[in-house]
Amino acid sequence: MNKRRIILASAATVMGVSQAVSQQQKMNVLFILADDLKPVTGCYGSPIALTPNIDAIASRGTLFMLNYCQQALSGPSRASMLTGQRPDHTRIWDMKHFIREQRPGIVTMPEYFKNNGYRTAASGKVFDPRTVDEGHDGRSWSVPYINDILYLNSKSPKPTSGYQGAEAIAALERAKKEAAAKGLKGKDAALYVKGHAGPATECADVSDDAYLDGALARAGVETIKKLAAGDKPFFFAIGFHKPHTPFVAPKKYWDMYDRQQMKMAEFQGKPQNAVEIAFPPSQEIRTYCDIPPVYTFNDSRRNNGTITPEKQLELLHGYYACVSYIDAMIGQVIGALKEAKADKNTIIVVIGDHGWHLGDHGLWGKHSNFEQATRSPLIISDPRIGASVTGQVSEFVDIFPTLCSMTGLPVPGYAAGVDLTRTMKDPDRPAREYAVSQYPRNSNGKGVMGYSLRDGRFRYTVWIGDNFDSTKPYNPSQVIARELYDYATDPLETVNCAGDKKYASTVASMDKWLQEFLAKQVGQL
Repeated sequence: MNKRRIILASAATVMGVSQAVSQQQKMNVLFILADDLKPVTGCYGSPIALTPNIDAIASRGTLFMLNYCQQALSGPSRASMLTGQRPDHTRIWDMKHFIREQRPGIVTMPEYFKNNGYRTAASGKVFDPRTVDEGHDGRSWSVPYINDILYLNSKSPKPTSGYQGAEAIAALERAKKEAAAKGLKGKDAALYVKGHAGPATECADVSDDAYLDGALARAGVETIKKLAAGDKPFFFAIGFHKPHTPFVAPKKYWDMYDRQQMKMAEFQGKPQNAVEIAFPPSQEIRTYCDIPPVYTFNDSRRNNGTITPEKQLELLHGYYACVSYIDAMIGQVIGALKEAKADKNTIIVVIGDHGWHLGDHGLWGKHSNFEQATRSPLIISDPRIGASVTGQVSEFVDIFPTLCSMTGLPVPGYAAGVDLTRTMKDPDRPAREYAVSQYPRNSNGKGVMGYSLRDGRFRYTVWIGDNFDSTKPYNPSQVIARELYDYATDPLETVNCAGDKKYASTVASMDKWLQEFLAKQVGQL
């Protein structure tokens, strides 16, 4: 990666600026999320991605190189991040339950800011909509949820299931009629339509706002103008829908890339000494009509479907086109912030809610505890603090206490994370020893939870059966499998070293960390 110049403000200077700001006005927060965005932007060292706007934010802020989500799935990740509590405490491990049903008294980050004098607003996918009410968790927002659909280009056809191409739309309409004729409804009908007519990619020569993320950028620009003109500090969360599948973006973003210059994942096989339960039981990409019935190493069907090299390159091309598309839309939102003269007193946060497998381990999706699913971008830009790149470990639950600290609000006692501001000022200063991700599986009719600890070099994952979660007392006899990956010698996770005698001391020390972590979680509900 090209090194950026690290500019560190002295403690005295930062303190002086902080005092001046606190006497005049509180800092605003612009919270930008992107769905399924992994750390493949230019600022993260990608030789492919064209992301000048995200890179510009990173050049003025802190780039967290080793940041991790709490669970590589949209609903749980966002619920955890936006409440500052881990999935075992939000009780959200899937998209089947509302956060408020599981934890009625929980206080979200935007709700906390609202309760402390902020004007809070949201548009796009901030929470996963399957985990909140129709108001996108109405209690969290001072301003009613801003529906980005209302900002679609009125001169363009309304997208059909997210598509704009005439061929795709015609096929989708036919599939909808077929689903109805078969008596399918709801989710079953939607899956039928996607599987029979929804392609994994689309390159249509349309305007930015013919798709939903362009409409969202328009909503964001208008909302920032209104919030900046108000007499209260604001917390505005805007959630872009891409690069989530299907990989659809206006043609001009596809034209930014040469597909033949892209490289497929180097290692697409099963690791030596692999733990099968570590793999998702199905492929997320498989739900699209132009994808063969590919399997994972935890798929009992074990069919022989494969994604051809040509299709893999098409998928990569589509992913990067979507990344550049949302980068351009983020640029519009940042432009509005500057135009409103609010850029000097606004903290900007940019995240992807988790990573995404682009063919590594033969996977196309998230749903795992592997590095490519759990490592997630985190950029925090505060105009009072200089730019830096840190290789210290961080995780999404750290965002809540960090933003509280940066805006002068007391950190609530229930926040599970740590304040990252000291690491932002001194990138060599550790904030925590390790990050914890987790993912649930099922085995023989019982729940299995995989807890994955990531420090600066290793990932240690333990799969615990008997419907275990960390609010219950831990018994080592419940462990059904262990994994250890050494990224210093094996960045592609080709060998599980958990049973290697050379790594016995590493396993012992990380297992001690795991047991200490689990012991702290018991009874915290």
